[in-house]
Amino acid sequence: MNSHLSGSGASALRRAVRPQNSMEEAADMSQKKSKGRQKGFTRREFLKKTGMAGAVLGAASIAPSLITRSHAQSKDFILIGHPNPSTGPLAGFGEASPWADETAIKAINKDGGIFIKEYNKKLPVQLKLVDTESDPTKAAELTSRLILKDKVDLMVVMHTPDTVNPVTAMCERNKMPCISLDAPVEPWLGGGPYKWSHHAFWTVDKVTDLFSGIWDEYAAAGKVKKIVGGLYPNDPDGTAWVEVFKKKLPAKGYKLVDPGRFPYMQKDFTTMISLFKKEGVEILTGCLIPPDWITAWKQCHQQGFVPKIATIAKACLFPADVNAQGGDLPNGITTEVWWSPNHPFKSSLTGETAKDLCDAWTKAMNRPWTAPIGFKYAGFEIAADALKRAQTLDKEKLREAISKTDLDTIVGHIKYNDKNYSETPLVAGQWVKGKKWPWELEIISNKQAPYIKTTAEMMFPMPK
Repeated sequence: MNSHLSGSGASALRRAVRPQNSMEEAADMSQKKSKGRQKGFTRREFLKKTGMAGAVLGAASIAPSLITRSHAQSKDFILIGHPNPSTGPLAGFGEASPWADETAIKAINKDGGIFIKEYNKKLPVQLKLVDTESDPTKAAELTSRLILKDKVDLMVVMHTPDTVNPVTAMCERNKMPCISLDAPVEPWLGGGPYKWSHHAFWTVDKVTDLFSGIWDEYAAAGKVKKIVGGLYPNDPDGTAWVEVFKKKLPAKGYKLVDPGRFPYMQKDFTTMISLFKKEGVEILTGCLIPPDWITAWKQCHQQGFVPKIATIAKACLFPADVNAQGGDLPNGITTEVWWSPNHPFKSSLTGETAKDLCDAWTKAMNRPWTAPIGFKYAGFEIAADALKRAQTLDKEKLREAISKTDLDTIVGHIKYNDKNYSETPLVAGQWVKGKKWPWELEIISNKQAPYIKTTAEMMFPMPK
């Protein structure tokens, strides 16, 4: 899909936050406690505050012809930079690296790599994987190092605005072609406009419709009140999500009870839970990091607040994060599903299906499938396709090739619009006790993408 943001999604975008505004605040992602409200700012301000602007200008002043001649003498491979949250609160997103990356790279290099005209030969692709530790500031610093020191030819990045936004900001400043995925569109667009970065994922506008679509059937039947409690932190995701939900839910007849933003690693949700109980909340939603959701959900149970439906983004997407909740706490939680073995897509590199890739992961790692496998793999599909069409490592020509992508991938069709993003499909899922694994994610609603099969009926209400 290539539709633009519309309605409340576009309106909310204008208020979406930029990357976090200081080293100390960004370090909240490294589980440091912060106080007070964090304020967003522009990409230019972000670069100034992280001390990157001067280094970038220095690199930009080097004559491109000198860089090209230097590379021509010794270039033996194409180097792709890949910042990844391998550790920290977002490690569930980064779990599929390096397996998914290496699987894609192996397929790309099967016949010797990609032909590059200026070297008159095929060059194999190599990957420089670095751990951001789930810290936006570290993500920016590592991206700068990959560009200026490691001299990567291309950047590929995924996994929430906390990783994607600082990386794409640095790539824009350094005129580095960048392929990004797996961060909702609105908070990503908040750091734009973009020339050098191209993005693929879904919009918060669409996920609002997805979530309310889960609830509508039960609300229409009088089985649940249309009173929704929201948990949204003070980060790019939380700020963008709450603005869209505030606009769209009332138009659908729902009341959103919003207790306000909170910092990462919140220890006490009592005040918020008390407000939900006072307002008669029967549906709980939110977009927060896994450690904060675990704390909040345990306190909800301890304080006697168990809603009839809990639909939680970001924190309840992957088996590793769900398993960490402990006991029966995950039972019945609903969430968005952006890739699964049931998605009817194939690899542009090998022809393998989404199910084939999931089965290969499980065989190699002895773990259940997890959605980032597909988006990691797809990032390198897009990179390979652009490099093959460009047949050059010239940054401007490679950027242009990426912009003209029109490719069927393991996560669906990718074709960027004039705002440099391509939408990917969404379905809804629910965590239930599994047959093979402790918890398994069933697809319960496919209204937005009926070509993706459902696998179960929704469990309602949530067990207490």
